[in-house]
Amino acid sequence: MTREPLPRILSGVQSSGKLHIGNYFGAIKQHIERQDKGDCFFFIADYHAMTTLKEAEEKELAAAAKNKQLAPRPARQILADNVRDVAVDYLALGLDPAKVAFFRQSDVPEVCELAWVLSTVSGMGLLERAHSYKDKVANGITPSVGLFTYPILMAADILIYRSHLVPVGRDQEQHLEMTRDIAGSFNHAFGEVFPMPVAVLNEAAVVPGTDGRKMGKSYGNTIDIFAEGKALERAVMGIVTDKTPLEAPLDPDTCNVFALYKLFASPPEQEELAAKYRAGGFGYGAAKKALLAKIDTYFAPARERRKLLERNPGLVEEALTAGAQRARAVAQVTVRLVRERLGMNQRPV
Repeated sequence: MTREPLPRILSGVQSSGKLHIGNYFGAIKQHIERQDKGDCFFFIADYHAMTTLKEAEEKELAAAAKNKQLAPRPARQILADNVRDVAVDYLALGLDPAKVAFFRQSDVPEVCELAWVLSTVSGMGLLERAHSYKDKVANGITPSVGLFTYPILMAADILIYRSHLVPVGRDQEQHLEMTRDIAGSFNHAFGEVFPMPVAVLNEAAVVPGTDGRKMGKSYGNTIDIFAEGKALERAVMGIVTDKTPLEAPLDPDTCNVFALYKLFASPPEQEELAAKYRAGGFGYGAAKKALLAKIDTYFAPARERRKLLERNPGLVEEALTAGAQRARAVAQVTVRLVRERLGMNQRPV
């Protein structure tokens, strides 16, 4: 009996700073859970990260101007450090490079060739409607050509591996629809090459930050996945709460601390803590300590694996190199098909 081939699953993570628990529950956890359910290609989006690299460098310069003990890094060092940190984090959290192609986006240069080809069948109006571009410009990101054409490079990332399923958050759903439009335009103009990728929405709850807004690096309200000791304690104990007196009942349904606790606790543990909230005499300080213990225990094994990987950087590079080789082999087949459809000669070996 012939087994059905596994669907090809594609997802990327941008290398734009330390990963936090919002990243973990919003995407990383789902990536790791899917590595046994498909032919997975997961990449670190360092080309995409270049669209906000100037702002990252400026932030470090501004921080160093206020604190002379800080040494600002040049843009190239920020990018390299962020890529390495993402790779180490994913491997420590359980991504298995023997099961998936895990690689740097920039190690597959064919994606840039495909992005140019796709740009010739993409309408300006399509890009002008991109919510992500508008939001980033509104938040002070310099509107470069790269930022404007970000959806085309994202489409190339997806289509070059002829992906079937693309796990995305709802904020990226429009980009996937744009990818389908671009793939359809190419297929219509030159013949079928690309399957229509399907979005797999990550249904994880929105992870609140320490200030109650959605957890995000741009808000400075994150709890880093691998924080420990005093750093972790400061982040958790700094979660904003209301001024309800210690003796009064608390409402778990409106509490940021409880919302975070639910991510780590079993249903019986959630019910037990909710009962303490409603009974009164149980302050937010005690709730934060319970959350602190949960986070510390949950990520303890991953922290130990991360320390091992930090001592053995060759293991990380070996995984990325193997992933890039596998990814390029697929990408090169796709580019040959595209060039054939376009009537171009095949690239000399």
